[in-house]
Amino acid sequence: MLILLPPSETKRDGGVEGSRLDLSLLGFAALGKPRRTVIAALRKLAKNQKAMAAALHLGPTQHVEVLRNRELVSSPTLSAVDRYTGVLYDALDARSLSAGTRHFACRHLVIHSALFGLLRAGDPIPAYRLSHDSRLPELHLKRVWAGPIADILDASAELVLDLRSEAYVGLGPSAGASHSYYLRVMSEGADGVRRALNHFNKKGKGELVRAILNAGIDHQDVESLLAWALASGIPLVRGAERELVLVVR
Repeated sequence: MLILLPPSETKRDGGVEGSRLDLSLLGFAALGKPRRTVIAALRKLAKNQKAMAAALHLGPTQHVEVLRNRELVSSPTLSAVDRYTGVLYDALDARSLSAGTRHFACRHLVIHSALFGLLRAGDPIPAYRLSHDSRLPELHLKRVWAGPIADILDASAELVLDLRSEAYVGLGPSAGASHSYYLRVMSEGADGVRRALNHFNKKGKGELVRAILNAGIDHQDVESLLAWALASGIPLVRGAERELVLVVR
């Protein structure tokens, strides 16, 4: 089973002393070429503070993000699942997982980064700033990533639970993977009507992922996942074709 997460705009500072970016340590080696292409473009842009601020939609108080990109290949690294912060990752709270659960996460949790493509949870990465809608000169992120990421997802024989935002799905669709299911988070009111969520969408996703990781079950198909959710009191149900719905009441 692969649990596919979006990244976060916010990142934790710091890292392991003496460490630095090493692409050979990242999972999904087939993404090496597009990774080098995007990294080179981002480092080139980082030389011009004004141009980078515009490309990354940064305000005047976000100069630290430019510095992060300038120091991309020399700053210390953290495991990807620890690097990202924000509502989803706070709910997941990876740092409080047991050693055994973190080991399970490193085998089954994948994060989709605009800079690195697909990352395993334990892949060591530096702090950086690049989003799905960032505009790098002479480089279109969707053209770089869509094909290689879709190829990996479509070739996988594992069940894929896709928790990415629709923007990141666009950077790597899995249209050909019949074993891939997109997760929607919805609320259900007293009237029985389901409505889409935003902030609590991310919180619900983080809590679901934590529950899946703590259970430590490598679900081989969606029926297994749904049966586990039902037995665990988690309101996860089928939605439209190749979609699952997490109902938050």
